[in-house]
Amino acid sequence: MATATGFPEVLPPILNSTSDQPPLFDGTTRLYISFICPYAQRAWITRNCKGLQEKIKLVPIDLQNRPAWYKEKVYPPNKVPSLEHNNEIKGESLDIIKYLDQHFEGPSLYPDDPSKREFAEELLSYTETFNTAVTTSFKEDAETQAGAPFDYLEGALSKFNNGPFFLGQFSLVDIAYAPFIERFQPFLFDFKKYDITEGRPKLAAWIEGINKLEGYKQTKRDPQELAEIYKKRFLTRV
Repeated sequence: MATATGFPEVLPPILNSTSDQPPLFDGTTRLYISFICPYAQRAWITRNCKGLQEKIKLVPIDLQNRPAWYKEKVYPPNKVPSLEHNNEIKGESLDIIKYLDQHFEGPSLYPDDPSKREFAEELLSYTETFNTAVTTSFKEDAETQAGAPFDYLEGALSKFNNGPFFLGQFSLVDIAYAPFIERFQPFLFDFKKYDITEGRPKLAAWIEGINKLEGYKQTKRDPQELAEIYKKRFLTRV
């Protein structure tokens, strides 16, 4: 399954409490994100991999100093991502990536094969269980607590062997997991000395494969920066 790589883009400035609101429902499709939010990154990756950089405008929000207008006039849950399209606002990252794939041009990121679609839904449903299990391990023994969810992914990656990705070919499933593994891998290695790829060759191949995709690479942050963000978030709580 091919993806549209698009092109490197100049990222717009981050909007905060002092920033003016962009016009609402003026015919422009806008994707409201945060550059550091993994949920928003899912939608950003999907946009890029479908080659929609010129069709969907990024509107980055400062999550630590959010504009009041974002909650009041754009998206009352006050979370990212949200998508402004056809005079409506869509929310929830998994819903948005499916919507982008279904309603916009570009390579399809969801399989036609019924067995793969069924497995895709199973894996998408598991994402929050996976994230919760791994983050819970941050204050426990990482190898013991985080092992099971990563073992689950290793097993899932063994189901289809025609490529390094979950369904063999690159899909929304890979997009759903990529931002979190991007953060978990350096954090667990730097601060827990736990290598998530040790004994998991399929996961190692998946990470290698995902890192070659231009649409994903355009959204990546520095691993050490992500590790430090997670350290402050998870290891300094009382």
